[in-house]
Amino acid sequence: MQYGRKQIDFQEGSLFFSLPEQVSTIKNPVLEECRYNWGLYFHPDLIYGTPMFNKISEYSFFRYAVNEALHLSEDEKVSLSAIISTIETEINRPIDKHSKNVLVSAIEFLLNHCNRYYDRQFITRATENSSVIDAINTYLKKYFASTVLDEKGLPTALQCAEHVRLSPNYLSDLLRKETGKTTQEHIHYHLLEIAKDRLLGSDDSIKEIAHSLGFEHSHYFSSLFKKKVGVSPTEFRNLN
Repeated sequence: MQYGRKQIDFQEGSLFFSLPEQVSTIKNPVLEECRYNWGLYFHPDLIYGTPMFNKISEYSFFRYAVNEALHLSEDEKVSLSAIISTIETEINRPIDKHSKNVLVSAIEFLLNHCNRYYDRQFITRATENSSVIDAINTYLKKYFASTVLDEKGLPTALQCAEHVRLSPNYLSDLLRKETGKTTQEHIHYHLLEIAKDRLLGSDDSIKEIAHSLGFEHSHYFSSLFKKKVGVSPTEFRNLN
């Protein structure tokens, strides 16, 4: 399968999602190799004026990389195929005032199932996920312990994702499922651990500590510290 500029090979039972205006091409040999396949494409106009318009952004798998596809079990394939059959039946019916709502509801039902199945996939890949978490924690520890902060500033979620060769959204969802924290929250955790150590283990001013941690303006550091820790850097230092 051609997706953008990439050639992607999928196993039977793979399901992936793409944002609007992404170009994909399925070549005939692929169709011949698959016993059964389907694709669901819908125009954004379909969900305008419905609750789905605001909700669809919550389905983060639309922003996963194609190599982070959902791999379905036999039961899951049967469940999704049944929903697709319902959608196909509705499409072939004469249009009436209920058509749009029925179609949008069916699509939402499908996406909710996919959310559930991605949760299952995260759980069944616990060993691989643990390796990713270890890699992220090691990367952040080394980053904050190096001189890179002075050159590049704070690490970003994108940099973390690139380090473990995952898309930012997939990594953040993986971390949240496994640890309860997003990628950004992991970055803040490591940042604040070092900040606490320097507040109590040195006589550096708040401004000096903030700058050493990649903050151009110390008030941004103080604001983040108070939001996450519950007290200001000065109060934390005085209390301890």
